[in-house]
Amino acid sequence: MSFQIQTHEFAELMEKAEIDYMIDRMNAIKERPGNPMGIEIVKFGGAIAFYSKEMPWPQFNTVKGISFNDLHVLDDILEFYKSKGSRLQFEIIPTKAKKELMKALFERAFYQSDFHATLYGHPAEKSISGGSVTVRELEADEINLYAEIHCLGTGLSLSGKSHVADNNRVLFNREGWKFFGGFVDDTPAGVGVMYIKDGLASLTFATTLQEFRNKGVQKALIERRIWEACRNNCNLVISQAAYASTSFRNMERAGLRLGYTRGTWIRG
Repeated sequence: MSFQIQTHEFAELMEKAEIDYMIDRMNAIKERPGNPMGIEIVKFGGAIAFYSKEMPWPQFNTVKGISFNDLHVLDDILEFYKSKGSRLQFEIIPTKAKKELMKALFERAFYQSDFHATLYGHPAEKSISGGSVTVRELEADEINLYAEIHCLGTGLSLSGKSHVADNNRVLFNREGWKFFGGFVDDTPAGVGVMYIKDGLASLTFATTLQEFRNKGVQKALIERRIWEACRNNCNLVISQAAYASTSFRNMERAGLRLGYTRGTWIRG
């Protein structure tokens, strides 16, 4: 994979990939009969506000794409979440982190709580890890297997398995989405998900069961999805991870490189 000269336009292209998959994911959940998760997606200027009544976690109640140009709608955004009784976070990429926006958030009792890394690569044909680790695309009737590994791999209780299954079942066979399973000696060990749109491939989620970590499962899942991006004529692969985390290092080993770190702003 080759390096990219960093520009404002390239940063916003990477951000677009993340926003695109989040919009499609949330819309798919919203389209479940009766919208049981209480999903709303509202555009304020250039910012996109994501909200879920039944999933109060930050990743489902977040504002992406905001910039200095959206200062005039900042209070409208805050009022939207206040009317829902929901906490929120802002995710701001470096090219949009102007001092006026930072100051306005600070004046409204927000502070930067974290950095999160976005990595990129230009997909190219390459060999896939072999040995005892194999990766294949999951079928729709394997959603319960996916949900179980999702829960156990991320430390969630299996009591929430049915909710994870329901919120991901709607993505199986939906245009752009692909689910993969990683196996060690034919035993299910990990899962990975990707979304493809407009020549951009987003590696949206991955996890490995604790007992199979450090065996190359994540590397194989990353490589398989990069190969899938190449097979689908994508121009760019984008993914996110905590900076310098195990996931970050696995992505670097697979050829992805740091694009930027974005700030997460929450209210104290």
